[in-house]
Amino acid sequence: MHSLPGERHQSYLQASRSLGMAATRVEERVSCAFGLRPTMEPFFESGSSIPMGGVLLLLPFLIECGLLSYQHHYDQRKGYYNFDSLLLTLSFLSLCRIRSLEQSKLYSPGEFGMLIGYDRIPEVKKLRSMTHELTQQQQSENWAKALSRQWIEEEEPQLYYIDGHVQVYHGYLAELGKKHVSRQRLCLPGMMEFWVNSPEGLPFFAITAEVNEKMLQMLEHEIIPRLVEFHSISIEQQKAMDDNEDYPLFTLVFDREGYSPSFFKRLWEQYRIAVLTYRKNVKDDWQEADFQEMEVETRLGKSSILLHEQETTIDGCPLREIRRLCEGGHQTSIITTNKILTVAILAGYMFGRWIQENFFRYMRQEYALDKIIQYSIDEIDKNVVVVNLEYSNITYLIKKEREKLSRLKAKSHDHRNTESKQKQEEEQKGKWFIKQLELQEQITQKVQQIDLLIKQRKEISYKISIGEMPEECRYNKLNQESKLFYNIVKMICYRAETALANLLAPHYKRSGNEIRSLVKAVIKQTVDIESDYQNKLLKITIYPLANNRSNRAVEAVIEKINETKTTYPNTDLVMNFKITTI
Repeated sequence: MHSLPGERHQSYLQASRSLGMAATRVEERVSCAFGLRPTMEPFFESGSSIPMGGVLLLLPFLIECGLLSYQHHYDQRKGYYNFDSLLLTLSFLSLCRIRSLEQSKLYSPGEFGMLIGYDRIPEVKKLRSMTHELTQQQQSENWAKALSRQWIEEEEPQLYYIDGHVQVYHGYLAELGKKHVSRQRLCLPGMMEFWVNSPEGLPFFAITAEVNEKMLQMLEHEIIPRLVEFHSISIEQQKAMDDNEDYPLFTLVFDREGYSPSFFKRLWEQYRIAVLTYRKNVKDDWQEADFQEMEVETRLGKSSILLHEQETTIDGCPLREIRRLCEGGHQTSIITTNKILTVAILAGYMFGRWIQENFFRYMRQEYALDKIIQYSIDEIDKNVVVVNLEYSNITYLIKKEREKLSRLKAKSHDHRNTESKQKQEEEQKGKWFIKQLELQEQITQKVQQIDLLIKQRKEISYKISIGEMPEECRYNKLNQESKLFYNIVKMICYRAETALANLLAPHYKRSGNEIRSLVKAVIKQTVDIESDYQNKLLKITIYPLANNRSNRAVEAVIEKINETKTTYPNTDLVMNFKITTI
């Protein structure tokens, strides 16, 4: 007996309620669940007043930055949602500043689903399971390397910023070594990531340290080999290197953590890679009359500063030393093995290194860079050698006891040299001598205690392997695969957002202060969607922004985007944007 139309509608409603809010494509979901069809391709229905639909304007940039290039490394899944829908959903969530998968519960799943061509976006549990299914293929490293190679070959940078970033961990499952977090001025447990960015602040790749590796170690064994592998040399550059022995392959810019003149010398002799960093242990001052005012340009703006250069040699490494004279008379020293660039350009690159710090801050605030995605732990190779925790603890105790000893000695010194009526009275009664003897006895006990701790420390190995550590405090690490995967998605989103910002910037005189806010406003803008399958068009109408200047800027960018004739992934619909006029 066939169901009546009304009864069929009720059965669909009941099925959709069991499948979740806004799940209207019941037949497709059931057929995919039973394996009757491999997957469900996006199908767009017309709709109006869709919130945060402006994020679709960034889809051409996401594709151009390599979002869908994951297909070359991962096998596609079967089911109602494929991995394309997962990547689009995660990217749109990040761009819309939805900081975690759980926060997606606060937004209409049906309206958000219209942006990816489905009746609704996957629920949180499904998003997590799909992400786990994708990362189980262990291909994030290959995808990251392919993207890095692509970006470096396209942009051909001659300079790289390198800096470390600590992902602070507040949980209890993992045993992580403590790192110094400069933004909080504390030593906290966490994972150290070393990021490589372009002079414009665009990220190329990030490498996570296993335990407590320092920047110098990561530079030599991880970052530089990867950069050399990716860095293709043009014919012009090869000719310049052949004609000029001082011409570098590229230049690395980092802070004092990577300071090592012997390493700089070895780096130039082996790879012809130049470095630019701050100098450590500067004890002399140059004559102030030697400094000249120069105009220095960075990505953060132009400024006139006092600079002077001299040739120097440190630990057998010939270097150019450039100093900046500050208002208070302080001299900031930077050194470099780059013999081609001018003083003003080198100073601009060094003092413009804050663009990478700003990148970290922006990614933490806007993209939840430090968010833990999967609460799982990976083991570390037991042969990895680390500093012995017991040795570190005794060293810390020795430091504290020496501080107490210094305070006792200072107190004893002050007590001997005090000239007052109270001292005279105490001398008469003999109390002054008794107090001095007590202080000397405390000092003697403290010295003996320190000597005992030093003797105990000598019996402990400074470094041990992970396998030799006690099991209850043995180091491990957070899941690397999921973190790397999400880092890639966020890097692509940031690059896409930056590409749109660069197109909008010429329409704003103060683009440095305003352009990111405009991009975020465009992303969260309401849109209308009209699907025209007959003419193979996906028409997207963006609602007007707050002022005419913004509307004109977006309208000019839309014309350029429409010229690309970008098709929505897994469809033959060409995306066509327009902005409504008031």
